[in-house]
Formats: sequence, structure tokens, C-alpha cells
Amino acid sequence: MSGTLLITGASSELGLALIEDVRENYDRIFAHYNHTPDKLFALKEKLGDKLVPVQADFSAEAGVQRLIAKVREMGLPISAMAHLPAQRISYERFSKKPWEAVSRALEVQLHSAYLISQAFFADMAKAKTGRAVFVLSSVVAQPVKYLADYTVVKFALLGLVKALAAEYAEKHVMVNAVSPSMMETRFLDDLPELAVRQSAENNPQKRNARVSDVVPTIRFLLSQESEYMTGQNLIISGGAII
Repeated sequence: MSGTLLITGASSELGLALIEDVRENYDRIFAHYNHTPDKLFALKEKLGDKLVPVQADFSAEAGVQRLIAKVREMGLPISAMAHLPAQRISYERFSKKPWEAVSRALEVQLHSAYLISQAFFADMAKAKTGRAVFVLSSVVAQPVKYLADYTVVKFALLGLVKALAAEYAEKHVMVNAVSPSMMETRFLDDLPELAVRQSAENNPQKRNARVSDVVPTIRFLLSQESEYMTGQNLIISGGAII
């Protein structure tokens, strides 16, 4: 496989692991980050020009447009994208959750995805081939209480996945999503330790999801092997029926 991959949220544990996993499959990988770029730049030392880190703050449209402009500057059409931006998860009753929390999450995760898709799906449609994978959450299959902001955003992203899949299928642009159950990353740092432990104990595998459980599914959906799949949301839950 060759071409150019865009990964948003690439400085996350999931993003870094995905880069390592698929690096041989692409000529160039644009790796978006906002904060904590140290590990991403350490990876660039190893991969050289193949990896292009791009800083952008998705909390405002100007940041997203900065990313789009930087990618276009390079003159390389995007052939695949993986959208990974995430927010820290915290439990709070709906009655106490301010709209600003939902609004910011929608900006960072949904608005950015909307603008980036508008910018680069044209490249894929013109080439009559392309892949896009969005990372959601198992809450879109089984919502849980005290996560209203998180759940609203993930359902909104699922709606975007379905809409894009319907519109671009005839252009052979496959758009899918993955929805892991609770995954052990730094985005859980604001959750009570007891909640994380109980989630693991309640899972048939007696543990929470790991990054290594999710990356292979993203790799598959980015590959030519997923040629006849679009509009799907694959739940990765360790056997939990949700």
C-alpha cells in the first residue's frame, strides 16, 4: 500500500501505536497534535521525513484550517485518514454538566472532523479510492449515566460516519468507525480509580481494553481488505454484550 495518511490526535497512546503499526503502508503520514508532542517527535527521529507532525488546536476553527493549509502546502493528496481526538472522561450528573463542556467537545471532535472531511474527501473521491476511520466509543451501543457530554459527541460523530458513508460509497471511499469499551489511556485519569477497576472486573476478559486491542481493527479498516465495508461501527468490548 502507498499514499498519504492523516492521523488527527496522533500524539495520544492510540495515535502513536497506530503510526508504529502502519508506517510501512504509507509514503507519508501527517500526524496532528495539540499538546504533549515529545513522543511524537521521538518517533519522527526514527521515521524521518515519512512522518510530518503538525500542531493545531481544534478548539477553534482557525486551528483546524491551519492543519488543512499545512497538509495542502505539501501538495500530497490524502488517501486515508484516522480521526482520534478525544477528551478526558469525567463522571458528572447531567443536571450539573454545563453546556460549555458539550460545546467544546463538539468543536474538538465533531467540527474538526467535519471540516477535515470536507477538505480531503474530494481527493479520495477523485482518485476513486480512500479510507476514513473514526474512533468513537461503546457508549454509542450502550450509553452509561453521568457521561452526557461524551455520549452526545460520540453519537454525533456516528451520524457523520453514516452520512459520509452513504454519500461517498459510489466513489469507493469507505468510511467506518471503531467503538472500544473503556480503554486504558491517560484520558481516564479524571475517573475514580474504583470506576476503572470495576469496569475491568465486569468485563468477561477481566480487564479493560488496551490500545493494542484497537489498533489492528483500525489497520484493517484502513486497508484494501475493507473494500466492501462502509458505514460500519465495530464494537471492541472484549466479549461484553452491548
